[in-house]
Amino acid sequence: MKRWTYAGVAKTLSAAALVGFGAQAMAADVTWDRLMNADKDANNWLMYHQSFKGWHHSGLDQIKADNVKNMRVAWLHTPAASKRGIQSFPLAADGVLYYTSSSGQVWALDGASGDVIWRYQAKIDTERAEGTFYNPYSRGLAIAYGKVYIGTTDGRMIALDQKTGKVVWDNVIMSVEKGNKGFTGAPLVVKDNVIIGSNGGELSGCCGPIFAVNAQSGEVAWQFDTIGGDERSRQSWGNDSWKIGGGGGWMTGQYDPKTNSVWWGTANPAPDYDWAGENWKTEGPRPGENLYSSSVVVLDADSGELKSYFQEMPHDAWDFDSAVGEFMQFEKGGKRYMMHPNKGGIIFVYNADDLGGGKALKVENAYMVGETYNYIKGVDPKTGQLIGRRELPEGKHTNVCPAIDGAISWNTGAYNPGTGLLYKVVQEWCFDIEVVKADKPADFSGQAYFGASWTATHPQGKQAYGTVQARDPLSGKIKWRVEFKYPPLASLLSTKGNLVFVPGADGKFTALDARTGKVLWEHNNGIGHHGGVISYMAKGKQYIAVVSGWGSHVSGNYGPLFGHPFTDMPTDAGQLIVFSL
Repeated sequence: MKRWTYAGVAKTLSAAALVGFGAQAMAADVTWDRLMNADKDANNWLMYHQSFKGWHHSGLDQIKADNVKNMRVAWLHTPAASKRGIQSFPLAADGVLYYTSSSGQVWALDGASGDVIWRYQAKIDTERAEGTFYNPYSRGLAIAYGKVYIGTTDGRMIALDQKTGKVVWDNVIMSVEKGNKGFTGAPLVVKDNVIIGSNGGELSGCCGPIFAVNAQSGEVAWQFDTIGGDERSRQSWGNDSWKIGGGGGWMTGQYDPKTNSVWWGTANPAPDYDWAGENWKTEGPRPGENLYSSSVVVLDADSGELKSYFQEMPHDAWDFDSAVGEFMQFEKGGKRYMMHPNKGGIIFVYNADDLGGGKALKVENAYMVGETYNYIKGVDPKTGQLIGRRELPEGKHTNVCPAIDGAISWNTGAYNPGTGLLYKVVQEWCFDIEVVKADKPADFSGQAYFGASWTATHPQGKQAYGTVQARDPLSGKIKWRVEFKYPPLASLLSTKGNLVFVPGADGKFTALDARTGKVLWEHNNGIGHHGGVISYMAKGKQYIAVVSGWGSHVSGNYGPLFGHPFTDMPTDAGQLIVFSL
């Protein structure tokens, strides 16, 4: 088996910014006050999850259900290279659109015309970056204090001048001494710091760190290790297996200002798949519950100290981790809630205020949104505990549902406060898997650590499919569902104009009526989507911006499952496409 390691001394590498021509829109400073009030700012999209409520909802209604049929392409932008497509979430500030494409590219564009203001190209240490399975993924950026922040696949954080794209600082944040990892998710600005989590759940490294980096200097302010960071975690990994435990938090979490808490979802343990079967508590390569993998952790925003946690998948045997970054805040009946989905197709509703002392989060409800699952029989709505686990001991197992890629992926849903509905993509597919005993790698080696091989399959009796579901986010009661022939992989957007935008896997970009699910508009963007979609205002006009491009690890299932158009879809192309009336 190949060892995924990095040799040599990590360096801070330089790159150039290309400044555009002509009179361009210019964004004002994004202050902490602006970020705190982003939910009231319909004209802009200032952070990955739009606001600290995390609703992925736009308050603009110039484009609405009764005129969306007139929406057309306003402009588009094609980046210089788009290996594996574009998975980024654009941001919009004062008429300027920012987004990342593959291999460390960052663009600033005039939001009304698409004219280039500046472009930045990071110089990536490819030896280190390609020691992960996610090169060259880049899922977004953050803006604040006159700077644009990005994480890189070779473990660096970079701050660019928001007006010019020139490098302010470029720091190596993640050491390789405990296993080779990098960053693929968008950073989150929280007061004076920028928070970002590492990838590497499939690597025999440690300890899946989440970092807070000073927004002005780039120095690490605190670090929380998702594996082995405290005695409770170490004791939950038999035979000191935490030293090769994987973990991390590769998607963008959330901040709750009321409790000054950072909520973050964590990744799967290593090895990915465990041949111990029902004896996982005492046998196999990682005996025990494996805290805090496949969990939600709640951290003090100033110190990184663990306030509370909940392990959504104790001893994750299926790669149904909780690194999904979607955390939505709700208030009802005088109580505050935090909603979080995981890859197993479960939505957990937590008490947002019952925190502290490192105790387990209080589960207020838990409900299944997947329709073809058989890895468990269900989930206890009062405790969030899994019911009737299907273990996967050494050997072959057929029709395990959902597939490794989950009933829910990293893409986010959306919530409309007008309809009171949560809109969520759910994927229905399965896989055949053979679990094997993998050789134990050296501690902290960063070597790939898998205990299985698999093939994606259709659920028994029908083709794989996807749905967009509209539910009450707290009770889980379903209002409507729309079935898609091909499971969507991109995030959703809700708008005040009673629209839900769905970027499809086959290239179709669809607008649904948020109240009924009726298809109101569709445009063929020519290639699949697995990135973000936002809305913003520029020069008095509302725009809808979506990224296209195909080629992720998950999208690799579509050719074998469905054939055309995915067998003919390029994996080295993508665009930012912007629509308006």
